[in-house]
Amino acid sequence: MFDQYIVCGLRARGRSGGEVEVRMPYYRGLFLSMVEAVDLVLDGVPVPPERTTFTVHGNTYTFAELPGVTGDRWEMGERAVLGFDTGEPLAPGEHDVAVSVRLRISYMPVPGGGRDRKRLVAA
Repeated sequence: MFDQYIVCGLRARGRSGGEVEVRMPYYRGLFLSMVEAVDLVLDGVPVPPERTTFTVHGNTYTFAELPGVTGDRWEMGERAVLGFDTGEPLAPGEHDVAVSVRLRISYMPVPGGGRDRKRLVAA
């Protein structure tokens, strides 16, 4: 439903990797424990979840921590930051960014979420 709005921006970060701004593909906010995964594929190469972090309104978590985070939420329309480490600097110029978000929604018998893919220039 909101898939086309998931990927919002890309920027280089330090000596290796970068950050992708993402929005939730769901019409309500959810506790972070209900965010099953946010998978990133950069220029056709999947970035392992253990090399990514998830930051929402200043609080940063690993994906291993998210199942236990019941006191923090990702609200509809709020931009979260998916930090990633590729082991090398993010090259300047255009990049193909694909993000898949899986959400656990209490009243849905199957996982919710969405996918988005954009060509972005790293800021």
